Amino acid sequence: MTAAESDIVLKRLMSLHPKIIDLTLGRVHRLLGALGNPETALPPVIHVAGTNGKGSTVAMIRRALEADGKAVHVYTSPHLARFHERIRVAGRVIPEDDLVRLLDECERANGGEPVTYFEITTCAALLAFARTPADYAILEVGLGGRLDATNVVNAPAVSIITPVSIDHQNYLGGTLAEIAGEKAGILKRNTLAVVAPQEPAAMSVIRSVAEEAGATLKVSGTHWHVWETDGGLAFQDEYGYQDLPVPGLSGPHQVVNAGSAVAALRLLRVPPDAIAEGVAERDWPARMQRLEGGRLARRAPGAEIWLDGGHNSAAGRVLAATLDGLPPRPTHLVCGMLNTKDADDFLKPFSESVDSVVGVDVPGEAASRPAAEIAGAASAAGIPSTTAEGVADAVAALAKTNPDGRILICGSLYLAGHVLRSDA
Repeated sequence: MTAAESDIVLKRLMSLHPKIIDLTLGRVHRLLGALGNPETALPPVIHVAGTNGKGSTVAMIRRALEADGKAVHVYTSPHLARFHERIRVAGRVIPEDDLVRLLDECERANGGEPVTYFEITTCAALLAFARTPADYAILEVGLGGRLDATNVVNAPAVSIITPVSIDHQNYLGGTLAEIAGEKAGILKRNTLAVVAPQEPAAMSVIRSVAEEAGATLKVSGTHWHVWETDGGLAFQDEYGYQDLPVPGLSGPHQVVNAGSAVAALRLLRVPPDAIAEGVAERDWPARMQRLEGGRLARRAPGAEIWLDGGHNSAAGRVLAATLDGLPPRPTHLVCGMLNTKDADDFLKPFSESVDSVVGVDVPGEAASRPAAEIAGAASAAGIPSTTAEGVADAVAALAKTNPDGRILICGSLYLAGHVLRSDA
């Protein structure tokens, strides 16, 4: 089989529902029932919700568990280069043949009934996980939590809520409290939940939902603490103190993500040496990823090129802080965003951190915000701006005027995926 076969099936599945996103659990439960309820046959589940930091937290937990000799299933979204990235079965990205068979089986079981792309592919992942032995399954929420297709597990081993911020208001609500309520919808009775640092409005709602659900919270700043030291990190909770290495993923925000991962791993009684390996994990694409040796680097041989999929106001703040922590160097953004994201709020934090912004379209995305709108949002934030036909042209132009500069490509995971696919 070839990769094109799964692409054909996935494209066909897109036609089963008129909306890309339609939050409800009814269709998922129906399809899972037709498949024999694989969600009831999973190994212990680690369920991760939140606005920012989910992917990094998942990466650290997966690496730590595997360092401890455990077989781990992982379900994440969206993918960057290929859909297969979303489903790791016992430590291995799902093979093409297996993916096609699972998708075909789910399509037959669905019987032509309405179901969204994310719902049916989530069912395929759960089916794969139920059929292959493993020690843990990590499920990353796709959108929200309460009505997300992953929220079908009744008793996760541990749940995690990473920092909650404003995003996806058209689906989750217009206020931080409403969004936090949706994220907290993953909390279950008699289960443990690790909660990262939150704004007061979000934390108040999370506590309220946990009390109503009967979940036990382990909250940053109350039940566990993480802080930077001269040589790395320190972590303290009810089980004691642990020294940790500097997070392998770049950026000061990774301290918080590491703390959430470590808190969950210690609840699972993972050995300290394995936890340390998890914190040192570096393999998570498009999270302040340095691009070296590819086509873009060859077009700008003296430049420092980074890639990040951050796309909301909170991501803008942490990315700006990350840039501020790097050695001084002329710094420029190449930014492309979808029209569902607020370019003004994303770019404002960069007003003191970058010298210019180049707006680009997100290739192949009908919902791409026009490059001129990105440039306009940058100008409104007081940042000199221009546009380019694409990322490669933007990088080449910046390299001519700033051959030793720093370039951060950001604004969308879809843009990041395009860059990774085309940069080989």
